[in-house]
Amino acid sequence: MLYHSTRDNTKKVTSAQAIVSGLAPDGGLYVPEYLPNFTLDEITELSKLSYPALAANVLAKYLDDYTVEELQSFTEKAYSQAKFAAEEPAPLVQLKEGTYLMELFHGPTCAFKDFALQMLPFLLSAALKKTGETREAVILVATSGDTGKAALEGFADVPGTRICVFYPDGGTSRIQRLQMTTQSGSNVMVYAVKGNFDDTQSGVKKIFTDKEFAAQLADNGFLFSSANSINLGRLVPQIAYYFSAYCTLLREGKINAGDKIDIVVPTGNFGNILAAYYAKHSGLPLGRLICASNKNNVLTEFISTGHYDRRREFFLTASPSMDILISSNLERLLYLLCGSDDSKLSAFMTALSKEGEYTIGAEMLAALQSEFSAGSADDERTFKTIRDTFEKTGYLADTHTAVGIAVCSDYVAETGSDTPVVIASTASPFKFAGSVLPAIGAKEDREYDDFEMLAALEAASNLTAPAALAGLKAKEERFTTVILPDEMKAFVEKWLTNNAK
Repeated sequence: MLYHSTRDNTKKVTSAQAIVSGLAPDGGLYVPEYLPNFTLDEITELSKLSYPALAANVLAKYLDDYTVEELQSFTEKAYSQAKFAAEEPAPLVQLKEGTYLMELFHGPTCAFKDFALQMLPFLLSAALKKTGETREAVILVATSGDTGKAALEGFADVPGTRICVFYPDGGTSRIQRLQMTTQSGSNVMVYAVKGNFDDTQSGVKKIFTDKEFAAQLADNGFLFSSANSINLGRLVPQIAYYFSAYCTLLREGKINAGDKIDIVVPTGNFGNILAAYYAKHSGLPLGRLICASNKNNVLTEFISTGHYDRRREFFLTASPSMDILISSNLERLLYLLCGSDDSKLSAFMTALSKEGEYTIGAEMLAALQSEFSAGSADDERTFKTIRDTFEKTGYLADTHTAVGIAVCSDYVAETGSDTPVVIASTASPFKFAGSVLPAIGAKEDREYDDFEMLAALEAASNLTAPAALAGLKAKEERFTTVILPDEMKAFVEKWLTNNAK
């Protein structure tokens, strides 16, 4: 299977080449020529496998220049119990009859990004060899909170790579910031950027598309790659856990082969729900794909009206990983909605860049709404959902998962749907203890520091905080530099020059 850019479908590359490149040279995202097909018999067979074996078999359909055996050697390391604390990497928890939470936060950084970013270093290292690349890969990451730590954790001290992460100054929780700024590794760098996530993401894209800078670094033995969800190697591993969720329900007798299930995904950058869309169009029996947004509800508006407008007030919310107004992975879906017309897609992206908005036509909107629903929940609703869910079911949800639960509740109330539904639970509640603790009414009338909050949340919930979070208290911050968006390129150059091998 070959891949091409959303903005030029004439130039084709292998999956290994796409993973090495990250972003296409023209600024587009790599998409497959076609999506593979899984039969119901194949899906039934997948239900008999362990998660690493299932993931390897799913990935092999998309990344066919890797062998199943090669991929399974990667998945067994990436999803080992040494890295994922739960008995199953992506367990399902029944919230109520017909509603399930797929817990994606049992990895080393307590967020769903671990599923992709524990795999990507293996995929990228192998891809460098497959493509004959001898230069050192420089991985640039823009993060709204979770991707940064997961990428740092995955790539720390991986031979042949260096990784630099940018996060919005003041735009993450303190725990998220400390996870990044205390990261060990001789090949890592972290910068805070004045502005919001969209500023950092735009800055990274600008560096990626600077051909003169890329040529300059190439002369010095470097090439750029990405660990953001724009990278194909980030997206494909996420497809596997939707197959896992379906197979778990099948194995446990909750559904029969061929029965449809709905999927709810709290998302800002659209990558996690796009993975569900790819799974559906590869034969997995999924019904509605329900996109859940916080107060930064640009995706809700788009799915509801066909109008995408990033020219709106940006809000810092209790679910910071979704505080995004430019949803990069939406471009991949738009490309398909355009009928794979790269010129039409490019026109939308140019309008977004220059004018801050675009509107799709009635035919495209009908196609979008035939599969997607959307809703949003502000912080007040999010906190109420955390409290109500905990009081009624005993389940403690983080702020992002609570957005998904709230939007799911609204969808069922509006439609009367009785289709089984799986909600992606994307982060540990302890990662956002400062919001979760008062939401369940357990915070006393005094100031807590972040680590006192972890302990208080343990006491209130009768759960144990992940060691990866509790242990941050004893770690020293290594990276404290704050820069402006237009300084990002200069600081990357300075970092690479000062640390030349």
